[in-house]
Amino acid sequence: MAPVYVVTDIEADGPRPGEHSMLSFASVAVTASGETRGVFEAVLEPLPGAVRDPDTYAWFQTQPEAWAAATADPRPPADVMAQFVAFVRGLGAPALFAAFPVAFDGMWIDAYLKRFTPHALIEGHYAAQPLFAGPGLCLKSFAAAVTGQDFAECDPKTLPADWLGHHEHTHKAIDDARGYAHLLGVLMALAGREPGRKRHEDSRRSPRA
Repeated sequence: MAPVYVVTDIEADGPRPGEHSMLSFASVAVTASGETRGVFEAVLEPLPGAVRDPDTYAWFQTQPEAWAAATADPRPPADVMAQFVAFVRGLGAPALFAAFPVAFDGMWIDAYLKRFTPHALIEGHYAAQPLFAGPGLCLKSFAAAVTGQDFAECDPKTLPADWLGHHEHTHKAIDDARGYAHLLGVLMALAGREPGRKRHEDSRRSPRA
């Protein structure tokens, strides 16, 4: 069965899970060809005892719409993460986590899965029913490889708007997740993901010189 990519963007009030809180996140589940299979989004209550990072909060004050979207009607994290697990399970296909970059967004999802569910982003071969298949796909690395850009410089502002499906990068989790989900399909096509499979099969049938 072809995998489904759970393309996720998170917003947090600081850089460190536990010390700070994940405010919101959104996931758009897509196939390699860009077909949407589901959408999940939520706003979470702050963690008990956590604090806002002053620098992060100051930046958010320059983005009032993003701050409002990340803090409106928050729900208990345990409830949100349980529903997220059900969402991933309900996709009916092997799920691969993807983010831009996976090291940041994945760190937060992993921390919250471990704290509030029996799962983790990377569970290893010992897990009987892992939530995700594999360690995750870094869309920032993928985009840098496809475009030849320096990894540090590769971001939504340096990529063509149509690669992001003309979804403006607003720092609202759902807007950014939709853009990155569209980007995944573009990158897969540019990398020759589907045609490459056929070329590989053809090369196996061809006699060696």
